[in-house]
Amino acid sequence: MNLHEYQSKQLFKKYDIPVPQGVTVSTPAAITAACATLGGTRWVVKAQVHAGGRGKAGGVVLVDSPAQAQAQAQRLLGSRLVTHQSGPEGLPIGTLLIEEPTAIARELYLSALVDRESRQIIFMASQAGGMDIEAVAAATPERILLLQVHPAAGLQPFHVRRLGYGLGLTGEQIKELGRLLDGLYRLFLESDASQVEINPLVVTASGALLALDAKVNLDDNALFRRPHLEALRDPSQEDPREAAARAHELSYISLDGDIGCMVNGAGLAMATMDLVKLHGGAPANFLDVGGGATAERVAEAFALILSDPKVRAVLVNIFGGIVRCDLIAEGIMQAVRRVGVAVPVVVRLEGTNAPLGLAMLADSGLAVQTAGNLDEAADLVVAAAAAGH
Repeated sequence: MNLHEYQSKQLFKKYDIPVPQGVTVSTPAAITAACATLGGTRWVVKAQVHAGGRGKAGGVVLVDSPAQAQAQAQRLLGSRLVTHQSGPEGLPIGTLLIEEPTAIARELYLSALVDRESRQIIFMASQAGGMDIEAVAAATPERILLLQVHPAAGLQPFHVRRLGYGLGLTGEQIKELGRLLDGLYRLFLESDASQVEINPLVVTASGALLALDAKVNLDDNALFRRPHLEALRDPSQEDPREAAARAHELSYISLDGDIGCMVNGAGLAMATMDLVKLHGGAPANFLDVGGGATAERVAEAFALILSDPKVRAVLVNIFGGIVRCDLIAEGIMQAVRRVGVAVPVVVRLEGTNAPLGLAMLADSGLAVQTAGNLDEAADLVVAAAAAGH
């Protein structure tokens, strides 16, 4: 789950990570009071959306008067911001963060994330702050500093010194970095984060460190024990289909293809999408209905898949281990009748009572093709999707 910048900075403050003074507004009328609260004569107006590249897309603007700030608020609030990360449809802007400007001497990059290979938290830092870190890593990987923190030992002083010297910091700045890293590390652990990013982490004109931007991603699987963080979820920033799937305890991720995939088990779902690609098709989604593929859950899954206008065919690939394939077949038939599926459907069943389930589907009179194996199923659904173009 992603947090907005202003929400991330609220967390930062809790862990003594320095951030600029800021005020959030959701209406243009609140802008004048926000500027008065911050004081000064210049402010930064920042659109709050779950996407990077806001500045390049006109979502971060420096203004010189409350009137300019209000004009920018009227332009941004209620509109959709299109960035290189948002997709062509953009994301809706419902909140603005108004901040005091910062005199910047240097821009650095700092993040913490889970290194799955070593099963440790890894800090990533660079003197190339304010840039797309992926481009820096690809073009000049030597500019990226990586530091693993063993969970048994935690963050140590030598970690701080190594990153501090690597970032070109000295004296009091390294002490500040130590306090900042300590807060970042505690935030990461106590929030069950999957990534925390500061880009840029700036050295101000006075030599202090300041988190000018903030990005926090939380582990969805741990939100049950962090209800105060789950309450920060902004559904307007999420794919509506993904939100609907979560309400029905389905794992769904929207993709760019035209072949809907309904599978039970995340590993089998990944393998199914790979095979669809291998046979020349393009998956429209990742959808794991879980081990208990009941008729109701299958019906919800079909409705979810078909709500995507790109879908031209559906592949159902179910392994009947926990539930029998004949019960799954019954659920598929009920779902097809209930939802009114108008695109070709290909079903591959394997496991307990698979022959019986396939026979039931073949005799149902519904426009459902069955396949004896996954290769055949992939061929059939790719051909069906191509015929629908």
